Amino acid sequence: MTIKEISKALGISISTVSKALNDYPDVNPKTRERILHFAKENGFVPNKLAASLRTKESKTVGLILPNTKNDFFNSILEGVLNAAEKANYFVLVLSSHESYEEEKNHVAKLLQQKVDGIFISLSEDTYDVRHLEEIQKSNTVLIQFDKISKIIDSSKVIINDRKAAYNATQHLIDIGKKNIVHLRGPLIPQVSIDRFLGYKSALENNGITFDPKLVVSCPKGTNDEGYHETRKLVENGIAFDAVFAHADLVAIGAINLLKEKQIKIPEEVSVVGFSNWLISSETTPSLTTVEQSGALIGQKIFHHFMRERLQKISSTKIEHLTEEIPTHLIKRESTRLSLENQ
Repeated sequence: MTIKEISKALGISISTVSKALNDYPDVNPKTRERILHFAKENGFVPNKLAASLRTKESKTVGLILPNTKNDFFNSILEGVLNAAEKANYFVLVLSSHESYEEEKNHVAKLLQQKVDGIFISLSEDTYDVRHLEEIQKSNTVLIQFDKISKIIDSSKVIINDRKAAYNATQHLIDIGKKNIVHLRGPLIPQVSIDRFLGYKSALENNGITFDPKLVVSCPKGTNDEGYHETRKLVENGIAFDAVFAHADLVAIGAINLLKEKQIKIPEEVSVVGFSNWLISSETTPSLTTVEQSGALIGQKIFHHFMRERLQKISSTKIEHLTEEIPTHLIKRESTRLSLENQ
């Protein structure tokens, strides 16, 4: 018995029968059960090797993360792994360690492995995206997420960094803060640019003059950077009443310095971070921060891979989509007391 014969007997399209037999997630559960039951009753045994050769599927995908020390990226990894397991895919996980050269090498290795898809968040120093073009030339599905290249036409799963940063800054303004420091990320990645622009737009829309002295770069995103850059501001006599950091660890470094200098948080200086790392709820005071929903991003990455992979197999026109995952601000002690005093 063939897939075509099962399709004819059940009055179900060949595509749906194939998807059900190959564990694709977007098949109605009742339809899947009906197909699997009929196939079993009639002794259908899928030839996995033949199917792999016919569709040129390896049932393997590659995930390239900028680093693995970040709770946000680990949440994305978890989301991808859970979705891949349900679809019987293997996931090769690699880290670029924020290195453009390592990123390029990882892409080359994955292409040599003939993976079906590559999911990538660009490193902080990636300045050339020809390796992404090579992925697409190889007929491998490319899904970008988080730190992306806008000039590469591929499906993307992102958040609106500019809007999230705007809302975080607006929250500080709403609780009466006017001299707001932005501990920004490195200059190259689009996410850092967008968070800076969101911060700046919130100031402008509230009639607050932008002061470049209040914007300091913390490119490595560490607590040491947040600590030392905040110390420089304090010791140089630069007045500020709030800090918006591009990452939670940077914000926690700022908090540590403020506590050391006996500056009251949030009464004198309020602090907001970005990403909602596990540590952000455990620090004292607990950190107000932007939640990015990493696990959901991971699930959506794999969803778009499966959608494009099916389009390739069925010779359907490939549709590149950009999905924006909503964010929300989690308000904690580093800003909450100021709210209560309004």
